[in-house]
Amino acid sequence: MKLNSRKIHRKIAPILFLPLLASALTGIAYRVGRYWFNIPNQVANFFMVIHQGEYLGQPLVPIYVLLVGLGLIGMIVTGLSMTKLFGKNRPSPKSSKLDFRKIHRILAPITFLPLTVSALTGIMYRLGRNWFGMPNEQTALLLRIHQGTYLGPHLRVLYVILIGLGLVAMLITGINLTGIFRKSVTSDQ
Repeated sequence: MKLNSRKIHRKIAPILFLPLLASALTGIAYRVGRYWFNIPNQVANFFMVIHQGEYLGQPLVPIYVLLVGLGLIGMIVTGLSMTKLFGKNRPSPKSSKLDFRKIHRILAPITFLPLTVSALTGIMYRLGRNWFGMPNEQTALLLRIHQGTYLGPHLRVLYVILIGLGLVAMLITGINLTGIFRKSVTSDQ
């Protein structure tokens, strides 16, 4: 049985849309709020509650992070398998018009590596802390990579903004490609 990456990609996308959108927006809000606006801890913690799915209850946080992170990685893998990087692909129309499909295709090769790193380090950080008892030094390293701390304080904020907005753009353009917002044509017309 051959799996069709395009079908899998289209089926997973609507399921992951809201959790990934919430994660991207709250990640940006947390980092920008902390660095540029010195938001209070209570507000920052609220953003992290949403970012990590803590509203589901503490025991479900690692499961939520694992499922959303693996979902994102699944979207990246199935998306990459549809690109010309791995052989034949449908020919792309030679239109000069910039539409959702073109934007999605342009952003995909730009965002896939930072999103993969962010997803993997986010998963490893959360599971390492909650399930595997990793030492703080190791989990701190994973969190530094996840947040781009190694880039320094100024670039760290820009990194989070760019990766977050990249994910938001991929989500918005991608959800439009699924066709769930298209009007259905009935035979009565």
